[in-house]
Amino acid sequence: QVQLVESGGELVQAGGSLRLSCAASGRTFSTYNMAWFRQAPGKEREFVAAINWSGGNTYYASSVAGRFTIARDNAKNTVLLQMNSLKPEDTAVYYCAARRGIEFTSRVKENNYYNNWGRGTHVTVSS
Repeated sequence: QVQLVESGGELVQAGGSLRLSCAASGRTFSTYNMAWFRQAPGKEREFVAAINWSGGNTYYASSVAGRFTIARDNAKNTVLLQMNSLKPEDTAVYYCAARRGIEFTSRVKENNYYNNWGRGTHVTVSS
């Protein structure tokens, strides 16, 4: 198990940028595949981006590709989500997720792949 704590969410104007951070506990962080999901009011939680244990492979949702970048620093037990060109439709609670594993397939885009979740950080994009 790994404990996850998100930070960085705030109110920002459309077109602006934010960087979210997810801090993980434990000594085995580098063995976990990591991801960001989001849930807008009245909607289901959806996949945003994922990164494999080494940081060498990533997946992005089509709605954020080219605007968001996921990265990780295994020395600091941290995963980042750099969000640029933000739109009002990016407004949501953003969650960090983790699962220990080496394989990195399209399954990492699914909610039920992950067995560790943070409590979320709120992002509001005003028009």
